[in-house]
Amino acid sequence: MKKLKDLINRNLTGSKVLVLFVLTNIIYAFMLIITIPKTMGFSNGMKLLDMMPTGYNFEYINTLFDTLGEKGREVYLYNQIPVDMIYPFLFGISYCLLIAYFLKKLNKLNSPFFYLCLLPLVAGIADYFENFGIISMLNSYPDLSLFSTTATNIFTILKSMTTTIYMVALIITLIVLGLKTIKRKTFTKEYG
Repeated sequence: MKKLKDLINRNLTGSKVLVLFVLTNIIYAFMLIITIPKTMGFSNGMKLLDMMPTGYNFEYINTLFDTLGEKGREVYLYNQIPVDMIYPFLFGISYCLLIAYFLKKLNKLNSPFFYLCLLPLVAGIADYFENFGIISMLNSYPDLSLFSTTATNIFTILKSMTTTIYMVALIITLIVLGLKTIKRKTFTKEYG
């Protein structure tokens, strides 16, 4: 854990955090604007597995893959998934560094709050396992196994839970930092 903490500390420059954050969100926007709508063009309004934070079941997957048809499954496999193999890495790294950057500003990086930095890394790893499960199911369809559908669903839910907890923690961190900054400026004005 010490090596990871040192690695994070070495990369906490504002410019590095900003560049990674912008790059990550460009990839995310590309998926939201281009690859996901392109894939959903075949889904008859059904959500893709990656976009279902509360999970899905065997029947849903079968219905979705059937509705997508051969062409839609190809688009999912060869357009959406390749971009989504870049995003989890960028998300994990940039959002880890983002909260670490703000925790350092609050002098809380060397406290148990450090573990919040691990949440995006866990979410990114879960996203990769989700993607591997989707690839496996797309390649084996219509012969889906209950194991692969269940395992992929678990990783989807894990990704969603850790991302949600992280986002709440990030918002709270930003609020605390904002209040601390306002308090410091007010103190400086009054007692300057």
